[in-house]
Amino acid sequence: MAEFSGHLSLCAAGRANGRTVLAAQSFRAPYHVSKPYWDADTGVLLVQVVNPTAGILSGDRLESDVKVGEGAALLVTTPSASRVFRMKSGSAECRQSFAVAQGGWLEVMPEPLVPHRGCTYRQTTRIEVANGGAIFYADLLVSGRVAHGEGWGWDRLILENEVTVGETLALRERFDQTGADLKVLAALAGSGPAACFGNAVLIPDRAQADESWRRELAALHQDGLWLGVSRLRTAGWSIKFVAPSTARLKQALREIRGILAPAFPRLACDPRKL
Repeated sequence: MAEFSGHLSLCAAGRANGRTVLAAQSFRAPYHVSKPYWDADTGVLLVQVVNPTAGILSGDRLESDVKVGEGAALLVTTPSASRVFRMKSGSAECRQSFAVAQGGWLEVMPEPLVPHRGCTYRQTTRIEVANGGAIFYADLLVSGRVAHGEGWGWDRLILENEVTVGETLALRERFDQTGADLKVLAALAGSGPAACFGNAVLIPDRAQADESWRRELAALHQDGLWLGVSRLRTAGWSIKFVAPSTARLKQALREIRGILAPAFPRLACDPRKL
């Protein structure tokens, strides 16, 4: 079976007319970049990263590097879920890096990660935001192919995140669980057998005088959705949520973006997903 050593590199730059362009790009299978779309209403360049293969297999090694320059605004998303398939042996790994310059904006909003039964997968994310830069990074995880009876069936899943703002470490977290372990935690949360998890990080470009949006986010914590907001040790917030289904998880992310958009207008960018 072929193994992929995928590579993605994007560099967004701001132009004097206020528009954002991809000043540089390169990619190698299984990554593919669709034609960028300029959202004039929000001043954001939308890029969809496509995986034209079936999904992630044993031995795959994926690396991505996204940089946003001064005055640029970029939304990176995916049109479909990332599936990590069953592995008789070995593992797969993804390393991704995001950097935002002063005066830049980046939103990363992929579709959920779906680990299949018997897989081992590691994802390492490093986010570097210069003082005066801003980012909204979201990461979604579902329990597996529940309709096929494969919920919580993965062997091992490692998700590591590190966020620095300026020269200061703002957040470092590590998730290392078997499917069986997380199934127990989901049961304790009362989220049901198809529980899904969302993790978001918001770093603003300046201090917010009005944080009424925090009360609105807290009000989402009901009807099967668990949600909490924590202030980071520097600027920014960590937002975590647990939903009883994939549909509710994705709806929750839309609601979170809608609540945040008045304070962070670039989150009003339409990801153009059907």
